[in-house]
Amino acid sequence: MPSCSPDCCLLRAVEIVKIFSEDGMGKVVEIPADMTARDLCQLLVYKSHCVDDNSWALVEHHPLLGLERCLEDHELVVQVQATMNSDGRFLFRKNYAKYEFFRNPLTFFPEHMVAWCQETNGTIPPSQLLQNFLASSSCPEIQGYLYVKEVGRKSWKKVLMFLRRSGLYCSTKGTSKEPRHLQLLADLEDSNIFTVTTGKKQHAAPTEYEFCIKPNKGRGEMKELRILCAEDEQSRSCWMTAFRLFKYGIVLYQNYKIPQQRKTLLSHFSAPVRSVSENSLVAMDFSGRIGRVIDNPVEAQSAAMEEGHAWRRSQRMNTLGSHSPLHHHSSLSSVIHIAQLWFHGRITREESHRIIHQQGQVDGLFLLRVSQSNPKAFVLTLCHHQKIKHFKIVPCEEDGQAFFSLDDGATKFTDLIQLVEFYQLNRGVLPCKLRHPCTIVAL
Repeated sequence: MPSCSPDCCLLRAVEIVKIFSEDGMGKVVEIPADMTARDLCQLLVYKSHCVDDNSWALVEHHPLLGLERCLEDHELVVQVQATMNSDGRFLFRKNYAKYEFFRNPLTFFPEHMVAWCQETNGTIPPSQLLQNFLASSSCPEIQGYLYVKEVGRKSWKKVLMFLRRSGLYCSTKGTSKEPRHLQLLADLEDSNIFTVTTGKKQHAAPTEYEFCIKPNKGRGEMKELRILCAEDEQSRSCWMTAFRLFKYGIVLYQNYKIPQQRKTLLSHFSAPVRSVSENSLVAMDFSGRIGRVIDNPVEAQSAAMEEGHAWRRSQRMNTLGSHSPLHHHSSLSSVIHIAQLWFHGRITREESHRIIHQQGQVDGLFLLRVSQSNPKAFVLTLCHHQKIKHFKIVPCEEDGQAFFSLDDGATKFTDLIQLVEFYQLNRGVLPCKLRHPCTIVAL
């Protein structure tokens, strides 16, 4: 038998993967067989000229089943592709919540759901709470009621559940935790957890907070899925996050802590990698000879408003001085935002909810869209405490000049870009600052 040449071996090590963006367009990519989800995301960031803020993710999506999950950074893309059904596909998408539980664990793990917290009267600090999940020697447990879709039937049953390292169990006798009353519903090692995107419509789910445990080995038929439903978003996030921690443990923390400097992949690229952090946005005072950072938020808001007034005055003078018609500047202000990544145009309220849900539901996640009720107005859609809120931005006029405001004219802005930049620095009338723009990038 002839020996295999190095070139032949190299060809065998390369696999074909197709990646889709949110607009439905796909791109075929050749990748090494050992490429991780993290490295593939970095490759797509580079090829698509995206801003790299370490929040991009590869999503396993099954449209017929209505399931999707975010791949863990260390997972091998080719191995995951081998377990997918024929309708399965990979999506390239933002996911700001991928490691948010490391930053705000108490938001994801309410005390009444963590058995360990109850035994210690809820006095566990956040750092110890996470250590308990990550340490293989400890035995944390998530408990609570879930709706379970009965196999082969449309009916749902509310059952007390327990999630442990060994698997997901339900009590067959009321609230009993005795081993003889616990039935194993799913093994974590050989399964993955997915969000169900069509629960109310496809499964007549009792709430919209549905998720699913899908075995890795199987044909992906509906009868193989363990479909569950929580009472609210926080409960669903708790179950799904605990599943990930129990399955991968310290590996998730290592993924979170790995410096986002692309050691292997981007060493081949000469182009600089751009990075954006909310900490890079600070209020500055340049009125003196040397600029200074403004720490007082009240002073920062006052300075920002004064700067806005000064900028508007200068723009008005420039417009008048150049003998240009006043409406020219107004028309420019009304369209300058179109190219911004956070502007999503004429989408519906329901569509804005879907995008916010997909990209993580973290505090400060936002987008702007055209108002459905008033075509001349806009809406700021913002996530805070896992709830989505909408703020109308209305156009107003002062001395013949058009402005935008979301607080009934108390604070005015010449365009939407200026408005967004202001609320990235100042909370103002909003429940939190604008931190994470909902971004959709075409591959």
